[in-house]
Amino acid sequence: MTLPRIAVTTGDPAGIGPEVCLKLLANPEVLEICQPIIFGDASVLNKAAEECGLPRPEKVVHRLEEATEACVLDFKKIAANDYMTGCINAATGHAGYHYVIEAIDAALAKNVDAVTTGPLNKEALRMADIPFPGHTEIFADRTQSERACMLQYSEEVRCVFVTTHVGYAEVPHLLSQERIIDVIELASEAMERIRKRKPRLLCCGLNPHAGENGLFGNREEEQIIIPALEKVRERGIDITGPLPPDTTFLPARRKEYDCVVCMYHDQGHIPLKALAFDEAVNTTLGLPIIRTSVDHGTALDIAGQGIANPNSLVAAVKLAVKLSK
Repeated sequence: MTLPRIAVTTGDPAGIGPEVCLKLLANPEVLEICQPIIFGDASVLNKAAEECGLPRPEKVVHRLEEATEACVLDFKKIAANDYMTGCINAATGHAGYHYVIEAIDAALAKNVDAVTTGPLNKEALRMADIPFPGHTEIFADRTQSERACMLQYSEEVRCVFVTTHVGYAEVPHLLSQERIIDVIELASEAMERIRKRKPRLLCCGLNPHAGENGLFGNREEEQIIIPALEKVRERGIDITGPLPPDTTFLPARRKEYDCVVCMYHDQGHIPLKALAFDEAVNTTLGLPIIRTSVDHGTALDIAGQGIANPNSLVAAVKLAVKLSK
């Protein structure tokens, strides 16, 4: 039986990505279900191994065709003395971006079955003049996907997002019926694929108390969100809302619904990280390839100490394997 080949990017070399990748390569449960190929630099992983007291990678290759088992695909984009662990650096932003692009292209060429990404640092990307705020935007652009959205997945709670990496003042202006419909349809398709049944969705309002019939906000619920929900219901999607965001994530509702549609980043990220920080997985919907990711940042404050928890990366690889089947 051929195991799925999963391209795993190390993320920013200065963060905890290299450390959790090393721990992933040593995880027998992962090696039983897939062939992880670490897209990164051998010098970065060797440096992380030395700093964290972990074994160095056993297998390093320089071309994807040579990857016949779990290994590191060495791109030689950055040397160990080009950066300091835990420090933001344009060179690490450029290297982390390169790993992602290489992994996307490998997936588009069907040389790997899925991509799982380690954490990038947004400030390092900006210093490297990378014109994207995060993975979701990079994947959407590289794959030329017209509609894409972020799904945060855990057993405890699942969320999709109408807007993500933008300031709060921008959110109301970015809401439209078309965008909300796209996100709901992508969420419904993904959850049906994962759950193997028709899912039940829940939608948050934008404003406190879901607008309280126009009392709060500028009637975004009445003019944008509610009409979008009515249209997707006509298409057979089971969705409730809009509900007040502060009661959406109550325990009873989390058990009753498969996924929550959130209007902005922190509306879903705060409850999800409070409930499932180490197990949550980020995946991008609407792409022609499978992409999952850790649900944490580069954690520069603990990088190089050997204490980073690899559970989110393991969960992300497991979900990538599940979706690839």
